Amino acid sequence: MSKSLYIAEKPSVAQEFAKALHLDFSRKDGYLEATEAVVTWCVGHLVELAPPNVYDAKYVKWSIADLPILPQKWQYLVSASTKKQFGILQKLMHRPDVDSVVCATDAGREGELIFRLVYQQAGCKKPFSRL
Repeated sequence: MSKSLYIAEKPSVAQEFAKALHLDFSRKDGYLEATEAVVTWCVGHLVELAPPNVYDAKYVKWSIADLPILPQKWQYLVSASTKKQFGILQKLMHRPDVDSVVCATDAGREGELIFRLVYQQAGCKKPFSRL
């Protein structure tokens, strides 16, 4: 049976979504799962801009004269403090029984960015929609 994966911004919001879906969810490590759906969360910014030294070693110690540092292509890294939750999201996105993803992060630009960076960094190609 195929499932939808709902991604909220915070654990408390994910739990509210799970309640609203009226399904029999069981708690797992980093997500909630029912027969028809999986609900998980981002715990804020899981993916962040890479620091300047990732683009060029000379920026390990940069000065004001180096600014602005404008790379040709922006690079992103998984935040060290959230690697575990990112790994959970990545695995859930690539599960064969998950056929679609629902962006359920906060409605503003920041919530959308949090979702899009995770989706991109996880290499997910599945269709997604916005709650």
